[in-house]
Amino acid sequence: MTAATTVLILRTCKADMTAHDGFVWPESGPVEAPDWDPTPECGHGLHGLLWGCGDASSITCPEGRWLVVEANAADVVDLGGKVKFPRGQVVFVGTRDEASAYLDQHGAADKPVVYATRTAGAYGTATAGDYGTAVAGAGGTATAGYAGTATAGDYGTAVAGDYGEIRIRWFDGRRYRLAAGYVGEDGIKANTPYRVVDGKLTEVEG
Repeated sequence: MTAATTVLILRTCKADMTAHDGFVWPESGPVEAPDWDPTPECGHGLHGLLWGCGDASSITCPEGRWLVVEANAADVVDLGGKVKFPRGQVVFVGTRDEASAYLDQHGAADKPVVYATRTAGAYGTATAGDYGTAVAGAGGTATAGYAGTATAGDYGTAVAGDYGEIRIRWFDGRRYRLAAGYVGEDGIKANTPYRVVDGKLTEVEG
């Protein structure tokens, strides 16, 4: 496989490297689905999140072992929130944070990887996926997915998905304060950008 034609896929297994259907994954090297069917339906293939992005609820063993699998891009079938593929190479097995770091080092640093922590400086952009944490400095933009936390500095913008949390730092003339809100409470909307105006989280229009 070559980098130009391959992608990385994130998934989890139990501590003994088994999946929910009893399939045993190798700790490294080639792996192939015994029942491959390219029909865009769940089942009959190997499953995971393309570049670690998508629906975090499909991670069935978050407390287990985290795998990164290299697969041919042409073989990947989109299932909406996750993908399936017939075969690949297990290139990494470890903890959640280690898997996230591996993905970042191999092409996913600019992608909303689930559970990832993204940090950007002043006027920068930090984007994390479901259950992730995004932190941007002054004037920056922080975006996190489902149940994520988005924190921005002075004059920054923050966006979070359903059940997420928004935090924006602001200066009241004497000291710095933190305006915080929870998606689904007090009118805070999911996937909507907010800034601080007069000390309150305010939806950015336009």
